[in-house]
Amino acid sequence: MIVDCAIYRHGIRTEGPEDLSDALDEARAAGGFAWIGLHEPSEREFDLVTREFGLHPLAVEDALKAHQRPKLEVYDDSLFLVLKPVVYEPAGDTVSTGEIMIFIGDCFVVTVRHGEGSPLASVRRRLEQEPEMLDKGPTSVLYAISDAVVDHYLDVATELQTDLEELEAEVFQPDTGGSRNTASRIYTFKRQVLEFRRATGPLTLPMTRLAGPGALGGGVPFVDDKARPFFRDVSDHLARVNESVEALDRLVSDILSAHLAQMSVRQNDDMRKISAWAAMAAVPTMLAGIYGMNFDHMPELHWLWSYPAVIAAMAVLEVLLYRLFKRRGWM
Repeated sequence: MIVDCAIYRHGIRTEGPEDLSDALDEARAAGGFAWIGLHEPSEREFDLVTREFGLHPLAVEDALKAHQRPKLEVYDDSLFLVLKPVVYEPAGDTVSTGEIMIFIGDCFVVTVRHGEGSPLASVRRRLEQEPEMLDKGPTSVLYAISDAVVDHYLDVATELQTDLEELEAEVFQPDTGGSRNTASRIYTFKRQVLEFRRATGPLTLPMTRLAGPGALGGGVPFVDDKARPFFRDVSDHLARVNESVEALDRLVSDILSAHLAQMSVRQNDDMRKISAWAAMAAVPTMLAGIYGMNFDHMPELHWLWSYPAVIAAMAVLEVLLYRLFKRRGWM
């Protein structure tokens, strides 16, 4: 559905017409631009926007179906950018992503939002309080949305780092070294990092292109050249995010390996203890088995002190074995 429609002239908002077919004409006549915001529009709702603003059918298909990777596409009459805002849910320590599709033309901006993770409402309010920024045209909207999404990436990376430190402390507990569910938690955390990585990694190339000329960059239509330093700032923040994500991924893999190694060591300790107790139990069993055989001629069988002597021998051997295993750390 259409959640907002406004025309901005010299950075000042005026309400857009109810009929979208007049929005573009009014924006051009006023020397400003129109900003139409949509949330999970149906194909029928988006048809009118497509016809009036001349959006490319391939980009329209992406905007309707969603589930796109972050990318930047340049068409004859518009620029199409896909962003994936990330939402961190502290209650479940989970990461979820939404999608924002931005169409930029000479005097219009069309934003399509999928999911709940979107900073568009706050971005629009902030921009409307900065008329000098809005006066730069559609480029200002493109920059503001990109900056808000990437800045929130930094917040999410910080939250994930905190969770990882807690998980690391649990794994390296001196007593238990983590519970039975620790491996499952580590694997779940790794999946959250992977989800985060899918949102941040592919965005590097689009931000590099918007930032200006370079090895991977070039002139991008519908983007003011004076805005390129601002996009370079966004690109720098994104580079920091990607470095954090890479570090998180490596650390969680190392923590998982350490946890599995600890589990293996504890299992070996348990097996040594079981073996030690089994060896101690074997000595009296052996002596009792020998003297339990029904032979007439057994050493000292009819001796008065034979029974106490055998019991004493068992006790001495048990003590010797216990001290030996204790010294070697088996018990």
